[in-house]
Amino acid sequence: MQRNSHVCGVGAAVDVIEGKWKTFILWTLADGPRRFGEARRLLPGISEKVLTQQLRELEADGVVHREAFEEVPPRVEYSLTSKGRSLFEALELLDAWGRRHLEVGSVSVGGLGAPPPDSAPAAV
Repeated sequence: MQRNSHVCGVGAAVDVIEGKWKTFILWTLADGPRRFGEARRLLPGISEKVLTQQLRELEADGVVHREAFEEVPPRVEYSLTSKGRSLFEALELLDAWGRRHLEVGSVSVGGLGAPPPDSAPAAV
């Protein structure tokens, strides 16, 4: 699904994975096909509505495949496409980089612009 024209490949990749849950969804599907309920259980904190929306966007971008089985009761499984698998491989590299970055101790608590969870609000 092309949302914007990009000069940089990173921008195009970020368009596909941006959002709070998409990388977690890809991680969940990396081990193989998952039914909707199973994916939701593996992603504590995600609502059914958000999971549905994010899966649809990932499907539209060609990284997730949705397969509906004509059974009673109906069954739907989600899996990574070859494009999704290659994106997951890139995420694994990013994960490894992040882990090394954490080991060095160069990450500030809370990230950019976010105070540590136990800090008092700043006076304005």
